[in-house]
Amino acid sequence: MAEAFFSMKNIVKEYDMAGEKLRILKGIHLEVQRGEFLSILGPSGSGKSTLMNVIGCLDTPTSGEYWLEGENICRMNQHQLAQLRCHEIGFIFQSFQLLPRLTALQNVELPLIYAGVPGKQREEIAVQQLHHVGLHDRMTHYPNQLSGGQQQRVAIARALASDPSILLADEPTGALDQKTGLQVMDLFHELHSEGRTIIMITHDLNIANHASRVVRILDGMLEEGGEAHEAIS
Repeated sequence: MAEAFFSMKNIVKEYDMAGEKLRILKGIHLEVQRGEFLSILGPSGSGKSTLMNVIGCLDTPTSGEYWLEGENICRMNQHQLAQLRCHEIGFIFQSFQLLPRLTALQNVELPLIYAGVPGKQREEIAVQQLHHVGLHDRMTHYPNQLSGGQQQRVAIARALASDPSILLADEPTGALDQKTGLQVMDLFHELHSEGRTIIMITHDLNIANHASRVVRILDGMLEEGGEAHEAIS
């Protein structure tokens, strides 16, 4: 049976807005198995971006428990959280977030530089990951020389470079046309079949249904997916 290595219990996130408490996440309970492909589906304003930030350790919950790989995330200091983000979580964003003056290869090397990986080893890993995503012939290209789909593949290779425990994808097809988006989903299926754990945040039901499990977020609360009949906009 798959190993449960990610657990959130009663996660609450509040922000202080003009002296009033605004509760965005309202007691989130979520478990993810190692090797699972999970979609979190919700419309704008549902709390899914806040939840992504908490999952990715970019923000800390107001209360509740968050465990990853046996570690209590809520008790970590900022340095420990930064180390965890660097080594355990691979981020994939809607807007790719590639540096325009770096080649595809150099962009993939970036997280390895932050992790202190030596130069020769860095390059070997980056080359391997670009091969992995089918861009072995685009390594010296700059982002403006690549299509949107190719840029997202570079971003996925960059996320894979540090061999993270979780791939965390925020609207990974949002900036792509339908055909290219489906090609990115094919790559996600391939990564899932290799045993990767993927958590994908999206507003698009058709994209969400590519995952092996769908949970819905609405008004800061989660529920298991079930069947739905229309995309959320």
